[in-house]
Order: sequence, then C-alpha cells, then structure tokens
Amino acid sequence: MAGSIAESLRAHGRSPTREARVAGLVRPGFEAVRQAFEENFDRRGELGAACAVYLRGERVVDLWGGVRDAATGEPWREDTMALVFSATKGMASLAIALAHSRGLIDFDERVSTYWPEFAQAGKGAITVRQLLAHQAGLFALDERPDARLVADPDRLAAALARQKPAWPAGARQAYHAITVGFYQGELLRRVDPARRTLGRFFQEELATPLGLDFYIRLPASIPDARLAPLFRSGRMPLRMLLTMPPALAIAGMNPRSRLRRALQGSELPERCERGVYARDLEIPAGGGVGTARAMARAYGVFAAGGKELGLREETLRQLMAPPVRPARGFRDACLKVEIAYALGFAKPTAGYPWGHPSAFGAPGAGGAFGFADPHSGIGFGYVPNGMGMHLDDPRAAALRRAVYGSIGVEDPYRG
Repeated sequence: MAGSIAESLRAHGRSPTREARVAGLVRPGFEAVRQAFEENFDRRGELGAACAVYLRGERVVDLWGGVRDAATGEPWREDTMALVFSATKGMASLAIALAHSRGLIDFDERVSTYWPEFAQAGKGAITVRQLLAHQAGLFALDERPDARLVADPDRLAAALARQKPAWPAGARQAYHAITVGFYQGELLRRVDPARRTLGRFFQEELATPLGLDFYIRLPASIPDARLAPLFRSGRMPLRMLLTMPPALAIAGMNPRSRLRRALQGSELPERCERGVYARDLEIPAGGGVGTARAMARAYGVFAAGGKELGLREETLRQLMAPPVRPARGFRDACLKVEIAYALGFAKPTAGYPWGHPSAFGAPGAGGAFGFADPHSGIGFGYVPNGMGMHLDDPRAAALRRAVYGSIGVEDPYRG
C-alpha cells in the first residue's frame, strides 16, 4: 500500500513520504471497503482521504490515509479535516430536519409564514418543501454574495428577501448551489426561539451531542495542522471536458450560464489571507469542514432512527419519501442533467442509483459524499483532498459499491 501512495504522489508531482499510509478500523466482513480505499490510491489518483461507515448505529469502517498536504507530503491523520463543498448541504439539511422534528418548521407551509419579508417579488406562495428541493427559481442572487454580505445576517436576509424568482415555484428545478444554504439559514433564524444561525444550531444541537468533528462555521481555534489543503491538478480543465456531461462542462465554462451564476460565493471558504480555509464565515451550502467519520456518524444516527437526537418518526418518513417532481421534470436547469432533490438532500434515482430510493445525502464538488440509507441502516462519509471532476466521483462510487457488497446488496437502488 505504501507503494500505491508513493505512486499517487509522484503522479501529482510530489515527493512521497514514508509516513503516508492507510490506517484505521475495518470490522470483519467489510474488508472489501479497505481494498477499495487502497485501490483509490493505486488506480484512481487518490492523494489523501478518509472513509467511514456506520451500520445500524455501529461503526464498521473508519479509514484514513495518504497525504494531508501535497506541498509538504505530511500524512493524513485520524483527525484531519477537509472542505467538503456541497456535501455540506446534507449536514445543514440534517439541522433543518431536526428543526422540523421539534415542531419549528412545517415542510408544506409557505416560507413567508415564518419570514414575512420573503413574500416580496412574487415569492409569497413558495413552500419550504419547494425551496429545499431547488424548485423556487432562486438559484442566484442579484447582489453578489461577497464576504461582507455573508458576514452580516440581517443584510444578507434583506438581499434574499428582495430576490425575484426566475420562474414560478414548482415549475422547474435549478440547483441552488449556494443560495439554498443562505435561505435555510435565515428560515432557521426565524423559527428558532434563540435566533441562532444554522451553523450555531448545527454545532449545539447535532455536532456537540454526537461528538462530530464537523463545522458549518469553522472557528479560528482549529489549527491549520488539522486541515487538508485541497489539491487541483493542472490538467483539471481538460479532465473536466473529458469526464463531465458535455452540457454541464459547457455551462461551467460559460460565465453567463445559470450554473456560473448559481456558484457565485462558492469561492469564499477558500478565500483567506492566512491559513488553509476561511474562519468564522458561514456558507451552509458549501463551506462545511470536517471528517468523514463525522459525516458517517451523523447520517448513521438518522439512518438508525435518530433516538440520540429525539428525531420524530414522522420526520424520518418525510426524509425517506420520494422526491416531488417539478412540472418540467428533474432535468436540472443549472446542472443540465437528471438529478432529484428533496428537503435539501439529493435522492437516488434510476439514473443515479447511489443508494436505496429512501436514502438521502449530498455529494460535493471534488468528490466528498455523505448519505443515510435507513432501509439498509447505513451512514456513509467520504472526504478527499485531491479534487475530482465527476458528478459521481469514481473514488466514492467504488467505496459505496464495496459497502453494499459487504452487506450482500448488489443493487442498492432496488435493495
């Protein structure tokens, strides 16, 4: 295995280190997951990464390996954390689900019931469910979300409320890449008796009770030595053209496309004068930093019923339910592919069968992925620092296949 990591490092133009290796826990019966994790270094260009799996509340896989910092060759350690981009959406949506479970939010209520100012510009009829399913036509902001705007919740809320939707709610789906998290955050601030931000609510109500090393607002107290800088190959633009759906690749290169407009603000988590990532800045749709273990633990608790958090059975049923199809179908107006969303999460489909249809989770740019599959009792988390360019990253896909194979499921979509 040391040889595989060394080869991967050389392929990335870096010198290998003797410390870089795969370590961790694999319960009997899950050896195939370790094999797939090691093969990611040997065959799929992995640099550094971690993968964890919970099955019916029990941790059965907890692996880490490779290199934390490509510039120094320093190894990935047990407590190494990395930016997971849109995989943050899943963790943020777990917080929203918990708010629903506590009776603070009704998914089928109008957003303006909780946030009257939201009704501006023809948005009065938009429901919470439509907003969380990327069906509100609010995929971009006219006022660019820079760091000063994002750091001022009241000013940000005013900009969100002023925004005019691109089309009537429920008409079509368009990936709210960054805005969905801002809307979730203000909605939560409005219904939470303590008026907490989403990041603070997540920390106090999920991360602390469950012991999660995951932050939607990375504090200044976390040292850079625990953070894995992201590595982007110089061949990424070419790889993007070769591996992504052509329409999505073209949208990504067009500065006027819906996708590029939707991604405004996605650069903020990495934009900092000193240090690896920005601190004390809340981007609930794309700025989460944490471990694979934390993601797997959080999803594993939900997959097992959520008793530790007092999750109501009705909330879990809602999360497991099929997505509501928009009038023009699931072909996304930003991503240019068929993909389904519900209650803030991505959902498996016949064309993207990453879990049982009742599963819910979120992939992130670069390859990170986390999900809960209550049907199989699985909580899964994968976090890399070598940026991939796939909607369904082959490294995460190989690990998922190995997990399901380990429990005797060949086709998770059919169970």
